[in-house]
Amino acid sequence: MKHAEKYGIQYFAPKDPPMRWRLRDHIETAPIWASVDLRDGNQALVTPMSLAQKLDFFAMLTQVGFKEIEVGFPAASDTEYQFTRALIEQNLIPDDVTIQVLSQAREHIIEKTFESIKGAKHVIFHLYNPVSKAQREQVFKSSREEIKEMAVRSAKLCYALRAQYNMEETVRFAYGEESFTGTEPDYAAEVANAVIHALEPERKKPVILNLPVTVSLSMPHVYANQVEYICDHLEHRDNVIVSLHPHNDRGCAIADTELGLLAGGQRVEGTLFGNGERTGNVDILTLALNLYAQGVEPNLDFSDVPKLRHEYEALTGMEVPPRAPYAGELVFAAFSGGHQDAITKGMRYREDNGLSRWTVPYLPIDPNDIGREYQEDVIRINSQSGKGGISYVLENHYGFDLPMAMREDFGYTVKRVSDVQHRELTAEDVLSVFMENYVNNFDPLDVVEAHFKQENGIIATITVYDGSGVEKVFSASGNGRLDAVSNALKQHLGYRYSIIKYQEHAIEQGSASKAIAYIGIKLPDGNVSWGAGTHDDVMAASVNALVSAINRSGMKAANQA
Repeated sequence: MKHAEKYGIQYFAPKDPPMRWRLRDHIETAPIWASVDLRDGNQALVTPMSLAQKLDFFAMLTQVGFKEIEVGFPAASDTEYQFTRALIEQNLIPDDVTIQVLSQAREHIIEKTFESIKGAKHVIFHLYNPVSKAQREQVFKSSREEIKEMAVRSAKLCYALRAQYNMEETVRFAYGEESFTGTEPDYAAEVANAVIHALEPERKKPVILNLPVTVSLSMPHVYANQVEYICDHLEHRDNVIVSLHPHNDRGCAIADTELGLLAGGQRVEGTLFGNGERTGNVDILTLALNLYAQGVEPNLDFSDVPKLRHEYEALTGMEVPPRAPYAGELVFAAFSGGHQDAITKGMRYREDNGLSRWTVPYLPIDPNDIGREYQEDVIRINSQSGKGGISYVLENHYGFDLPMAMREDFGYTVKRVSDVQHRELTAEDVLSVFMENYVNNFDPLDVVEAHFKQENGIIATITVYDGSGVEKVFSASGNGRLDAVSNALKQHLGYRYSIIKYQEHAIEQGSASKAIAYIGIKLPDGNVSWGAGTHDDVMAASVNALVSAINRSGMKAANQA
């Protein structure tokens, strides 16, 4: 980078901050949530939402559980004004929901904004003006006193118009200090106190003081110190709700908000998935689920995040990134073998021990709680996957419980397929690899029939095709039926191996119940070959598994060698 010297610190940090917030290690209760999707989020869209889309979005926000929703900047455009009127005139605002409207500290804008909210039951009138040093000097070319006077004059007009419109019982006030983080702390407190005094806050009707990170200029602890400073210097603290509105220029919006809440913030303005001007607003879904992950009820319903994400994307034209916290398509996905193994073992440990607390490695929350599925969202298969994850997919989707030693062999087979094809494999792909490579492999050897009788142990008579094209019948005895079949193959066809693992269980496929057997055989060179067999009869499945293991090993009958 060539010109770093032209940049420097643009924020104003409080001197010798007490930093009492540093003694708290978590947030105990959820803040008041205020969605600004329909204003801040909407104005950030390449193509802003239509009236119909905004109505649908408003309904979606109420279903999530937002009780305070900023519906727009009614004086900014006819669409914004008509949207506000439509909500009121069509009685679309639930009785427990308060709409918020935004107004610059300019007389004609304030008056038009008041006109837009006539007839509403519950309204927050949000007045704002820039107060930062850069804005004062470069935009308004005004002194500190002149900017404060503009804010106070506008606040007094708001207070008078509320009475004029007979809205004392329906309208509450909010005041926002735009570019708060670039403002001298003492001056920010001075203006806030002057405006709040003009609005005459009451305990039952507190004024909201909004402290926006209009442009993120500092590390998050600086914002926390700025918030704490304002809280310490408010003259009507008990009658003021301190509200936070961070933007994400430095990628710190979540951290800014969480530290700001520790420092005294009580309310958060943000958007569902962080959409907003430039790099976006703070993501309320992430904030709320961060609380949820620490056992704090967020008071918002995110039990079906995929549905919410799809509705949001359809209405806004935006896309939620695949790695976005909680909501992204791949955010719970584990491709790494080590991760998959830990998750699989954690899930089984939780089930085996009947745990109520969630402690599964690599999963901060239970994906099911927000509408995600383990099979589709968590264990994902590619060339980086491990035996645990691959086997988990096979077991949870299709009921195949492979022996532990077989899982490694199968895992390498699946990874080779993914590596060669350069793609992620679906559950169906994993099943296909298993069936094609391990199950009922009857080439070249095929035992088409087996009969048994008990005589000094078990005698098996088997009908075999061994690759020569001629049907052959052999008999041999053994300690059990499978041992007898194996001995017949060894004695008459010259195969050399030993069975080192045998396992079987029932599986359900549609309405028919089948058995599957798994067999591992050790060859003279020390290598192990695995096979599996399925059949309605468990013995037939076992024979099929043995035949599959022999065929996969590459051994040939003596007469074919």
